[in-house]
Parts: sequence; structure tokens; C-alpha cells
Amino acid sequence: MTILIPTYIVIDMGTAYIITSDFDRDEWEEYVQRHPLGNVFQTPQLYDVYQNTKNYRPIKLFAIEQETGRLCGVLSAVLVKEMGGPIGFLSAHSIIQGGPLESEEVDGVVSSMLIAEHDRLTTHKALYSEIRNLNDRTGLLRNASSYHYEDHLNFLICLDNSKENIWHSLNPRRRNNINRATKNNIVCRELKDQDELDQFYETLKRTYARARIPLADATLFMAAFHELMPLNRLRIFLAIHGDTVVAGRAILLYKQTMYDWYAGSLPEGLSLYANDCLVWHALRWGVDNGYRVLDFGGAGNPSVPYGPREFKRQFGGQQVNYGRYVHICSPAKTAIANLGLKIFQNVGPR
Repeated sequence: MTILIPTYIVIDMGTAYIITSDFDRDEWEEYVQRHPLGNVFQTPQLYDVYQNTKNYRPIKLFAIEQETGRLCGVLSAVLVKEMGGPIGFLSAHSIIQGGPLESEEVDGVVSSMLIAEHDRLTTHKALYSEIRNLNDRTGLLRNASSYHYEDHLNFLICLDNSKENIWHSLNPRRRNNINRATKNNIVCRELKDQDELDQFYETLKRTYARARIPLADATLFMAAFHELMPLNRLRIFLAIHGDTVVAGRAILLYKQTMYDWYAGSLPEGLSLYANDCLVWHALRWGVDNGYRVLDFGGAGNPSVPYGPREFKRQFGGQQVNYGRYVHICSPAKTAIANLGLKIFQNVGPR
């Protein structure tokens, strides 16, 4: 199910902009492709994936200059309920990842319009909204006082280098673990078929259950497999031990960037160092296929302990803090949701 809006006009400093959810798909694709901050999460293809995912409701918004008909801005978001059923409201939130995008000459005006419309659509449907920055977006929300900034770290690994140099940039512990994985007969390769996709999802379920974190429905990965893989916008790398998939990593691809998306491991994969080996396999694959950077997908708030941050730190990337902008739609309901999440983490399945 999607969220559509009626077309209407907003006037700023004498310029009229049409705000709509109906726009030519090819022009949308071209706009994101040409935009210097264009990313996979703002593409129509990710919108399609979300549209075919259980408990996901995608949102698409466009700002068009009325006089010229020129597209000036794009915002693609998704309203997520990570838990279904009657307690679904405990996890309802909206994510704007890597957006909004606007043309340089409009200088923040269009972004403000798009965010305001997004907030109007989601205010009674989501507990909170997050703009997850993939770049430095300082000043993005100067006209949106309802949002507050939160620090959020990430690591970017440069792939415009030789594999030998990248290898030597790894922490010695990671290099040792990769070597141990090889001695343990771990084999890393790309996912081949639907059966292996099911096995990959099993590694995710086991991982998220151990961490007591809700996981997206399997339909997200099914949709990505069918929509993105044929377009070379998704690769899923598996770590195999014998005949068993013991770990996996899904990576989105766009322009010359690899986006680390989802990763999981069976307990036996951890003891065999399969995760270390998978990351190294992905780095080598990226170099061989002309990618310039691996976006490691987030390393948490620096003030909160976060185990994956230390794992990612040891692969030699540049630490950045692009942060997030957060809008609390309902403080009271959000407090209830946070309590519900704590209960889930304390008594939920392992």
C-alpha cells in the first residue's frame, strides 16, 4: 500500500511550486542519477521494493516549478511497522534515508516544503520520523524546528585503492580472523537462487533474535531480490561452510557506492569468523567492479555502546558523523513504544 497526496501549489518568494506524489518515473530516476547526493534509497526501484514489502508503506513526493514544469526536488520515504498485529503501533515510524534531494538553485526552500508535506502525511500514522543522512546535510532543516539533530556515526571505506593497500589498512585482528576463516574452509560467494535467499533470511532471523531487535519481513528481501538484482543494484554475499550458509551480507549498489544493508550469521558462523571473511570478500569485489566507496551502514550514537561499531572500525574506514534528524510525532505514544521495545528485548525470542 502506498500513500498518495492531492496535488497542490505552494508559493515562496513569488515562485510557485507544485507538490505532488504523481510524476514521470523516468524523470524521477534521471533526477536522482544526476543529483550529486543522489543515492539508492531515493530511487523509484527502492520505492517498488517497499511497495511489495509487508508492513511497509512507501511515500513519494515531488516539487515541480509551476512556470517551467521543471522537477526541483524529490523525497522518498517509507512508513514502517516492524511488528505486525495489534501492537504494530509500537514500532510505526517513518524513514527518509538519504533525502530529501533538491536542486541547488532553490537553496533549502523545496526541501522544507517536501518535509512539511511528509510530516503532514505521517503525523497521525508514525510515532516518530527520521531523516538518516548519508552526507553532510548541515542546514537542511533550518526551517523545520520540530526536528532535532542526533549524532550518528558511520564508516566509509575507500575502494579507489589496491587490494593490497586495503588489506594492510585492516586492523591486525581482522586480518588474523580472515586468515582463520580461510583455514576453517569458509567459502564466500554470491547468492545464487531463491533457496539460498531463504537461507540468508534465516541467518538474519537468528542474528536479530539474539540482539532482540525486530527484523523486516521476508518480503523485503524477496522484493529486493526480484527488483534490484537484475538491475545490478543488489548483491548478497554468502559465507558457506560445507553445505551450510553460516553468514550473509546484503549490499545495495548505486553509482559507485556500495551500501552495507543487512548482515546476519548463525552462531557457528561467528566461531568460524565468517563475518570477517564476508566483509573482506565484499571489499575485494568492490575494487574489482569499479566501486569507489563502501558505506558501512551506520555505527550508532557515539555516546551509546554499540558492538558493531568496533567491528566496523577495524576495517580501516574513515569515521564520519553525518547524524540524523528526528521528529517526535507523539511523545506519549513514543514513550509507550520505548517501553514496549524494552519488554520485547527482555522477554522476546532468542
